[in-house]
Amino acid sequence: MRLTRRLTAHPNTNVNLTLPLTAAERTRSRHHAETSDGQPFYLHLPRGTVLRDGDCLQSEDGLIVRVVAKPEPVLTVTATAPLDLLQAAYHLGNRHVPLEITPTYLRLSPDPVLRDLLNHRGLQVTEEIQPFQPETGAYRHHH
Repeated sequence: MRLTRRLTAHPNTNVNLTLPLTAAERTRSRHHAETSDGQPFYLHLPRGTVLRDGDCLQSEDGLIVRVVAKPEPVLTVTATAPLDLLQAAYHLGNRHVPLEITPTYLRLSPDPVLRDLLNHRGLQVTEEIQPFQPETGAYRHHH
């Protein structure tokens, strides 16, 4: 089956299936994927489509599928002072690193060089398996 249409997500949308996708998979508009219960789908969306956790897609035969952020390996960065976290976001942004930004932590894909940079700045870096939802960028593009 093919998922060809993105729907406006509403919390009360009647969903038939869920589709767990990593952050990288949510930026690809054409690829094979499997629902949480193992049903295969082919995503065939307009080029440049970036999916977010909670988005809904519709198949050609009318099934509604909700996208969920699939847990994946990440580095979660915390700091004792908010300024330290802001400075880390600045340095990671200069490297065009896909980054999830919240008031209390930053999250990025594992990278030993970046981990060292963050550790040398005195930040706490924890390896985790968590959903990863990086910012899409100033112009709504994924970098």
